[in-house]
Amino acid sequence: MKTFVIGIGGVTNGGKTTLARNLQKHLPNCSVISQDDFFKPQSEIETDENGFLQYDVLEALNMEEMMSAISRWMESASHSLVSRDWRSIEEIPILIIEGFLLFNYNTRVYEPPDAPGYFDGHVWPMYVKHRQEMENISWEIVYLDGTKSEEALFAQVYEDLVQELRKQKCLQGTT
Repeated sequence: MKTFVIGIGGVTNGGKTTLARNLQKHLPNCSVISQDDFFKPQSEIETDENGFLQYDVLEALNMEEMMSAISRWMESASHSLVSRDWRSIEEIPILIIEGFLLFNYNTRVYEPPDAPGYFDGHVWPMYVKHRQEMENISWEIVYLDGTKSEEALFAQVYEDLVQELRKQKCLQGTT
């Protein structure tokens, strides 16, 4: 059985969780796994030379736990539906994984503001590093314009997802 997995990445406090939760409300058979739920305890987070805790690096996360959660979802999704002949796109299991790959430097407004130097000295360099890694992966990635409203971003992503789900349903009938 096919499942549909969506990744949402972006800058810290950039609206990833809000978008994921809004999509989950509107898409039947949808689950969300948030990378924020897998941070290691603060006592295990390294501090840089400026005294900032290094949360914007993979080493701050328990990725094994996160991958286990994703694997459990994939396994349960494959057994959750009795019918393997989809009658509608609503039957397709959807997983949204959202995390902190950083994409919105120029338009970022954060309240309360970061400590002086934190964004330029840590968050932005981590964004550049992760963005370069993502560009080297051959996945289909759609970059969103973070200057658009929450409603406009939701509408764009929702419409793209519905179109992709319809396309997947058509492909399912040919296999």
